[in-house]
Amino acid sequence: MPRTDPFSPSDDPVDPDERPSKTQRKKESHELQDLGEALVALPESRVKDLAIPENLRDAVHEYRRTRTHEGKRRQMQYIGKLMRGTDTEPIRQAVLDMQLGRAKDALSLHESERWRAELVASDDAVTGFLQEFPGTDAQQLRSLIRSARKDAALQPEQRSGRAFRELFQFIKQSRETAHE
Repeated sequence: MPRTDPFSPSDDPVDPDERPSKTQRKKESHELQDLGEALVALPESRVKDLAIPENLRDAVHEYRRTRTHEGKRRQMQYIGKLMRGTDTEPIRQAVLDMQLGRAKDALSLHESERWRAELVASDDAVTGFLQEFPGTDAQQLRSLIRSARKDAALQPEQRSGRAFRELFQFIKQSRETAHE
């Protein structure tokens, strides 16, 4: 009968090559801590609806109540520790949704600003805007454009008069209504 060595690596239930290195574990820990920071930055309404354990939800609430820098740092480490045993996918998705929503909002504002600049600069842009957003009140749009152009003629260096703001709000509202 062949004798087996009790200390051979094949008999060891945990192979050292399969365990994550200390560097890898620290990296994962820091990633969880970063995710925890994004979690506490989410609005309370989003955290309330997340599918996370109650102790993690309580830790986030406690972090928000903590005022000292050291207390916040230690609470964040605790949040990271709690997240090690938690499914982080819902948290990651909530953070991504929040970031995507902000990016879409910023893009929408830039698009409205672009339309405003084009409408003030050219009469041809009015036709393009009305074709793209057919539900728009053309008469009100033309009136706002005239007012914005008058403001621009009176104060050429200043592009933030009341008429410019009203035109911007009208464009933004027309775009939102068209996308609903």
